[in-house]
Amino acid sequence: MLRMAEADPASRIDGIRQLGNVVRAMTGIAGARARTARAQITAVEGYAAILDAAFAQAMAGLPPQAAKLTARPALVVFCAEQGFVGGFSERVLDEIGADGADADVFLIGSRGAAIAAGRGLLVHWSAAMPSRSAGLPKFCDRALEAVFARGGLCPVLVVHMIWKHGQPHVQRRALFPLVGALAPPAQAAPLANLPAADLAAALALDQLHAMLTRAALHAFVAENEARMAAMSAASHQIEQELALLEAQARRVRQQAITAEIIEIATGAMAKR
Repeated sequence: MLRMAEADPASRIDGIRQLGNVVRAMTGIAGARARTARAQITAVEGYAAILDAAFAQAMAGLPPQAAKLTARPALVVFCAEQGFVGGFSERVLDEIGADGADADVFLIGSRGAAIAAGRGLLVHWSAAMPSRSAGLPKFCDRALEAVFARGGLCPVLVVHMIWKHGQPHVQRRALFPLVGALAPPAQAAPLANLPAADLAAALALDQLHAMLTRAALHAFVAENEARMAAMSAASHQIEQELALLEAQARRVRQQAITAEIIEIATGAMAKR
């Protein structure tokens, strides 16, 4: 019986150690992805700033006017694609609130889509989040095509998570109409080979794409940071469990040794 009890902690220790290796690997992958995406956010923000200045110049050649919005608002929501992120998707979906009934929801993230379905949230369009941040710009093209495929212009809002000061925070931003489209011209109109309206429309679309890509990158970083936090907690739990199992294995081994010594001593005394 003691030998069987000794084998049981040993096998559990081996399984816990293998689980620890998996957790460390997941932590490393999430950390690498988060670092890469953070560097890309800086590049996208610089690109967006250039587009913002160009859009302001293009609008100088046009009288200020409000965009003609003819379609329902589009609410682009970035949730988690995979698990082990705690309440990541739940917090994002909580932020939607009643707006989900007044807008067409475009939900990104397979895990979040499953949770939204469980809540009975009506989703107009959904897609899986790319596994690598390098695929996000092209993916945002797809998302914008889906938004405007309904026909007509519409307000576009985005809800996503950001990781700030080691904590997740839900951010909500209006992407379209652009603020510069309603502001009075601040400078003289530039020389251009395209009609001012066509140039402004093209720049506005590029700027919208840049802002959506920025939101997607922030959501990508936040998901991987949340996974790192969850894996850190799991790693701590694994270390505690491993320490308890190793202590148990030592006790079982000591009991086995003690039992063998008693058996040998008893046999020796019986011979006498």
